[in-house]
Amino acid sequence: MAKTGPVGVGIIGAGVISKEYLTNLISFPDVKVHVVADLFEESAAARAAEFSIPSSGGVDAALNHPDVEIIVNLTTPAAHVEIATAAVKAGKHVWTEKPFSLDRESGAALLATADAAGLRLGCAPDTFLGAGLQTALRVIAAGDIGTPLTALTLMQSPGPESWHPNPAFLFQEGAGPLFDIGPYYLTTLVQTFGAITKVAAFGSKSREKRVIGSGPRAGEEFDVTVPSHVSAIAQFAGGESSQSIFSFDSNLNRTGFVEVNGTEATIAFPDPNMFDGAITLTRRGSTEPEVIAATGSTSSRGTGVLEMARAIRAGVPHRAQGKMAFHVLDAMVSIAESIDTGAFVELSSTAEAATPLPVDWDPKASTL
Repeated sequence: MAKTGPVGVGIIGAGVISKEYLTNLISFPDVKVHVVADLFEESAAARAAEFSIPSSGGVDAALNHPDVEIIVNLTTPAAHVEIATAAVKAGKHVWTEKPFSLDRESGAALLATADAAGLRLGCAPDTFLGAGLQTALRVIAAGDIGTPLTALTLMQSPGPESWHPNPAFLFQEGAGPLFDIGPYYLTTLVQTFGAITKVAAFGSKSREKRVIGSGPRAGEEFDVTVPSHVSAIAQFAGGESSQSIFSFDSNLNRTGFVEVNGTEATIAFPDPNMFDGAITLTRRGSTEPEVIAATGSTSSRGTGVLEMARAIRAGVPHRAQGKMAFHVLDAMVSIAESIDTGAFVELSSTAEAATPLPVDWDPKASTL
């Protein structure tokens, strides 16, 4: 007999991002968080107490919890596949933070393991389910920019070490601006144009070491082992193309820039790292942009978990699928390979844009 009622959730990973997830998840009537787990059990206990979650403990506390149907995997990137695979083997669906994996081989193996078990994989970013990007995608689908042709995306900042208390992993394998921030922009591009077919890129580092700027370890140096600036171009299955900059080397903060050019107009998206924001449309022959207000849900991190939970109960596909996240991972690995080889790299995976959410989709409604 199919289960009914709220979908049980277990959190693994009690770090910085877990606070935002929990803030939202406990406000959604259609999911119920039963446990917070972490390798450091005291961190899990503190986070569980902060949000009045009834149980906490080590990783097994979530994997073995009888009421947990979805594991929300908020571990560091290097642990994503290991934890997700363990969750699948424990009979749980998995929502994982980005990136999906650090390499194609482990990501493909995870997809195959979940498929064989009949379990679902979901993956961040789920920002494209928010009102801002959903509205922008509806404008394009309505034909308001004509035929989409090209895109330009920019993410430039001095880097996260000034505010993050433990930023070293963000400048090492599995992160850097490409793997840490790239998924927001590349997912948005896939939602706009469809599958990426090939990429080319250059990468560089402004310095070999950086300094922690806040928290108890402020002043400590750490190594930078991946490019901190990436310039990439991509071609899509329909012939469209994009240019992107992902940088932690800029003294100028310029984030959230996504511009799609069509035959009849150019649309500026809101920040793909956010769930809301206005859209501007500049039509051919006009110099005055039109401002389009976003409509739909503006709930933050955890929206994709809820959407997947409702899809599980309804027996329909969820939108932020592991297959799409693996395609974005394939694009990022291909960009990194192009930096190393100086050549175009063709992607071996594919993905389709998700169907739009209904405009009246309400995360705060009780539907199960």
